[in-house]
Amino acid sequence: MNSSVREKGSIVLNSQDQVRFETLVLPHLDAAFNLARWLLRSGADAEDASQEAMLRAYRFFDGFHGGDVRAWLLQIVRNTCFTWLKKNRQVKDTTEFDEELHGPPGPTPESLAIETDGRERLTHALESLPSRYREVIVLRELEGCSYKEIAAITSIPVGTVMSRVSRARHQLQLALADPAQGGHS
Repeated sequence: MNSSVREKGSIVLNSQDQVRFETLVLPHLDAAFNLARWLLRSGADAEDASQEAMLRAYRFFDGFHGGDVRAWLLQIVRNTCFTWLKKNRQVKDTTEFDEELHGPPGPTPESLAIETDGRERLTHALESLPSRYREVIVLRELEGCSYKEIAAITSIPVGTVMSRVSRARHQLQLALADPAQGGHS
């Protein structure tokens, strides 16, 4: 039995699935925005991407048959963000930093001023991480996802998730211990 009805090109869930969607998915809206914010590095872009992801989740909710709804939604958010990045950002933003090719940047007066506040230092340190490390550390430490959930969201093996989280923590430690290095060793 199909739980959704197509009306003029759009999907409308039946009332039972509408309530189920609102009960299961909407409580994770903040987590969706938070992940989008860290992946896209922009509040405005994150609003657009998380809204698009929620529309996709709504559109395909009849295909959700149980399991971890937060992991399901965050996977949609992640995929939406990466699609958005491919369409809207230059290649340099999606190219990962290679520590062996690039030396650490010299601190600017602006970056030193930003780093004086602990929260701003943490934000700066998180933003300095390569995207593959930033996404796993945000999912693990800010969203409280298990390694298994992160593996499902990112479609990578649990061992790789654990390794990336460990490396991300190490890079964060370095960035916070020596802010003049900008997080690169």
